[in-house]
Amino acid sequence: MKGLKAWWERLPRDTRDSFFLLGVIAAAMLPHADHLPWWSTALTTLVLGWRGQLAARQLPLPSRWWLVAIVALYAGLTWLTFRTLVGREAGITLLVMLMALKTLELRARRDAFVVFFLGFFLVLTQFLYSQSLLTAAGALVSLWGLLAAVVLAQMPTGVPSIAIAARRAASTTALGLPVMVLLFVLFPRIAPLWGVPTEAIGRTGLSNQLEFGAMNEIANDDGIAMRLKFIDAPPPPNQRYFRGPVLTRFDGKTWRAPDARPNQSWLRGRDDLVFSGPTLRYEMTLEPLRISVLPLLEMSPGAVGSELPLPDLTLIRGAELQWLSPRPITERLRLDTSAQLRWQAGLKRNRLQQATDMELPAGRNPRTLAWAQALAGQPRFAALAEGPRAEALAAALLDHVRANDFLYTLSPGRYGEDSPHVIDEFWLDRRLGFCEHFASAFVVLMRAMGVPARIVTGFQGWDAEPQDGYLVVRNANAHAWAEFWVDGKGWVRSDPTAAVAPNRVTQGLALQPQPGVIGQLNPTLWRALRGGWETVNNRWQQLVLNYSRQNQFDLMKKIGFERPDWTGLGQAIAAVILVLATASAAWIRWSSRPHDAWSRQRARIGALLARAGFVAPAHESPAAWGRALRQQLGQKAEPAAQWLEKLERSRYAAGATAPAWGEFRMAARMLRA
Repeated sequence: MKGLKAWWERLPRDTRDSFFLLGVIAAAMLPHADHLPWWSTALTTLVLGWRGQLAARQLPLPSRWWLVAIVALYAGLTWLTFRTLVGREAGITLLVMLMALKTLELRARRDAFVVFFLGFFLVLTQFLYSQSLLTAAGALVSLWGLLAAVVLAQMPTGVPSIAIAARRAASTTALGLPVMVLLFVLFPRIAPLWGVPTEAIGRTGLSNQLEFGAMNEIANDDGIAMRLKFIDAPPPPNQRYFRGPVLTRFDGKTWRAPDARPNQSWLRGRDDLVFSGPTLRYEMTLEPLRISVLPLLEMSPGAVGSELPLPDLTLIRGAELQWLSPRPITERLRLDTSAQLRWQAGLKRNRLQQATDMELPAGRNPRTLAWAQALAGQPRFAALAEGPRAEALAAALLDHVRANDFLYTLSPGRYGEDSPHVIDEFWLDRRLGFCEHFASAFVVLMRAMGVPARIVTGFQGWDAEPQDGYLVVRNANAHAWAEFWVDGKGWVRSDPTAAVAPNRVTQGLALQPQPGVIGQLNPTLWRALRGGWETVNNRWQQLVLNYSRQNQFDLMKKIGFERPDWTGLGQAIAAVILVLATASAAWIRWSSRPHDAWSRQRARIGALLARAGFVAPAHESPAAWGRALRQQLGQKAEPAAQWLEKLERSRYAAGATAPAWGEFRMAARMLRA
């Protein structure tokens, strides 16, 4: 460490300043490395390294032809990657290129300021990808570094030091924070400008299709999918199902959502809802899941085709009872909603509509289909009516799972490598899998026995311990279950996972991935660290990211507005701007005045001499003023000149006493006379 410090201090001051600026630029670019093409990160690193070598060796900057060639290379690669030079991704890629190349032509202070302004803009673009607490902290650090570089650029070379410039930048940032907070609180939330940033995190693995065996990828994603706060008592563990995409079409390996074309919707029918029992009210904060379905607790009120208006987004109730978004949900949502745990759906479905939920691909899984037909043909099911027969067949499948050594595991291996009959391989041979395998096999078997059935994906359960008053549902709580149709009852939920791993459903336990290094060494410490960070992050989301137009109006009510609206909000922000402008003007005036006794006395002397027609240069001493008075005014200026000489001796000579102020005022009046 000492050797590194000594090496740094031996460097020329210009080189140190250049290294500092390059480090700040690299810090501003680093958050974009995950979004930029790999070649952009590599070329930018090479350019910054080249500039560092030039600074270390005190070599001249390259010619403009080099810069033109690099710009052409960058633009060509950008076009090949994005097929455009405009837009968010292409624009930020070119912005990073301009930022890096501008460091190769820092020949004047004007060039340095261009780099600073590009850096500030680059820091701002980080929020186009994420608004997380870490992003905000990183942006603040980058801002601090850029302001320190601005201070260095305003001063002569070597003055002040980097440490002094960093302190000055920190104090400037601290002075600006209250203004930033006020503007954040009062600045109008106007769509669509507010909420443009999207999160790159939150990939749950849920989508409009489900490939057999692919769902285990989300087991390693322990991130938070949503947070809940129940106004009433939370539902029992076996009722904690959050309905997501519903999948009905099966090609032998992949389940897909039903055809969404309007001319095909009549085949699926309308699963109209009938509710009974009390209503559960709760608050949900949903992370950006990047799916087009809002997973709400089963079953949220609302008829098929009804709308659920959210800020800047309107959801529609789909035919399969899920809430559909017109676009993937890429922003954090907060909503107050409700659910009723006792419900019936799909009571009125004709034979043609039932047939669409019994379709199976031809030539696939013949052994499973034969097994199902043999089960359905047993005498114990022959005398049953259609509704009781469907329920008895479902119960028989679950009993088979419990009695035949099926194993719930996140590492079942890949199915379908040697044969396209994946359900045969799972149900009759290996018997290893997790929720997706069991739900898929259950639906295929029910359809093979003539019972309409479908797969429902979403989330099930949440963490046992609340965090900061919120119940946490993780991506690892993603789940797949089944629904089968019963005459007279409609769709009935059946979760085959509960037959083989009851704790997964009855306790709402998430999928358990392999723990990391810290988790293996000390699981308690890992849970405490993770919980602490998630609590802090939740506070950030609730207080900052979820601060909405309604929060602004509620604040205005507290400060005296009876009926807050846009006009009142405009008046409030205008008043704040007026107060800030007045305070800034007062601060500038106060800071321009001398604040030590010697400076104040010199200012008073200069004012009295100015009334007598003599201008006292601010850079000269009192004795110099006295000599100038003698030269300009002659003998009549002698009393004032002598007083000024006494004042200078009292300032710098040991034991000298200061002359009386009244004597100088009398001498100044004589000069004016």
